Amino acid sequence: MNSRHLLASVSAAALTVLLGMAAPSAAETLYAAPTARPATMDIVQSPSAVPAPEFGKRAPKTHTVEILTTEVDGTLDDGTTYTYWTFDNKIPGPMYRVRVGDTVDVKITNAPESALNHSIDFHAATGFLGGGQVTQVEPGQTKEFSFKALSPGVYVYHCATPMVAHHISKGMYGLIVVEPEAGLPKVDREFYVMQQEVYATKAKNIPNAEDDYDGLVNENPHYMVFNGAVGALTQGNALKAKVGETVRVWFGVGGPNLTSSFHVIGEIFDHVYNMGDLESAPAKGVQTVTVPPGGATMVEFKVDYPGTYALVDHALSRATKGLIGHLVVEGPANDDIIKDKSGDSLKQQAEMKH
Repeated sequence: MNSRHLLASVSAAALTVLLGMAAPSAAETLYAAPTARPATMDIVQSPSAVPAPEFGKRAPKTHTVEILTTEVDGTLDDGTTYTYWTFDNKIPGPMYRVRVGDTVDVKITNAPESALNHSIDFHAATGFLGGGQVTQVEPGQTKEFSFKALSPGVYVYHCATPMVAHHISKGMYGLIVVEPEAGLPKVDREFYVMQQEVYATKAKNIPNAEDDYDGLVNENPHYMVFNGAVGALTQGNALKAKVGETVRVWFGVGGPNLTSSFHVIGEIFDHVYNMGDLESAPAKGVQTVTVPPGGATMVEFKVDYPGTYALVDHALSRATKGLIGHLVVEGPANDDIIKDKSGDSLKQQAEMKH
């Protein structure tokens, strides 16, 4: 049996046997699932796709999350396509934003053209394996459950259908933020960034990357990416801000296997909410933050100087596998902050203008 058949043969029924699963005995819509789209598409989630915040105290309310699981072809690297599995045709899936005490009604539909079962496990949910126990959906099927957001934090969600690591590595993960009762302070810019490994073949003149099962089980990826693909957060999808603005990055690691050392080259994190903890006082003046697979954080910093900053995992060899993004900051330079005494940077800037 080859690796593809091996992965596909591990079904939701097997998960039921292994884990002893049993069925469980006025809403605001956060995100309505789209209908299935054509097979080849842009799977990159925009880093600006952050739900609008609410400010001030409010009573708990109910949110409706409608989400579609799909299996589609997208561009992994320049000239290389890959079959991704997604939530709502994007990687990561939609970011959700609720408050502690809110109820989340989840409706998950598996696209009829899917070949495999899928599901969803919210790390913010208590019981039923985060929902994975009751949302094993076959192609064309819909299942529903609800949970109460009990603890503030930044939480990962992901597919929980065996082989779970395979489903995550194919792109099935995202973030849900559970804000404290009074909400969070206002910032100028918010961004949504997640990291993953892609276990797929990498070789010249091969247009379609195939799954690499040996690489998956041995934790040896050929690709590592932000938001689904090589170069996803550069050029047209770069993060953008202006000098003097405060930036907040919601950062998570889908994984499925490797820990990130998240760093922005040329910046210092003013505030780090370690491990996604939104109740404790943040760490201050942090250079690099460790985020495990299935973990998340919130970082904030003021941008004081213009230029292009690099988002990286400071295990820097991973940049050669695709793990790099850009934050482009516009505005006036301030020599009191940093100054190039050789004049080379001024020459480079002048050449770029021409």
